[in-house]
Amino acid sequence: HVQLVESGGGSALAGGSVKLACTASGFDKSSTCLAWFRQSPGKQREGVATIGRDDTTKYADSVKGRFTISKDNATNTLYLQMDSLKPEDTAMYYCAAVCTYLYTWDDHRKYSNWGLGTQVTVS
Repeated sequence: HVQLVESGGGSALAGGSVKLACTASGFDKSSTCLAWFRQSPGKQREGVATIGRDDTTKYADSVKGRFTISKDNATNTLYLQMDSLKPEDTAMYYCAAVCTYLYTWDDHRKYSNWGLGTQVTVS
């Protein structure tokens, strides 16, 4: 049974930093693709960043240079370091795992497992 649990969300001032974590169980994180998504009220869920099996990373243009995705295979934990936060970064953040070869990395349909999310509010 795959389980993803996000943590680390909260409130931050514009220009500040927040680090999110996603702990996984039920599968080997070193063998699957992983991603962070976010969703604001009234908006579609959007891809924020992804990290591949070989640690290659991709980012949404809106967060490039400010956010960093990483993972610790030993502890099955995915991270998202969020720096230089902006009010428009306010959203519920979700980690996603176990993907198909279909769809681009930032398409939520690519992933079959999701956490419940953690809220990040920037003011």
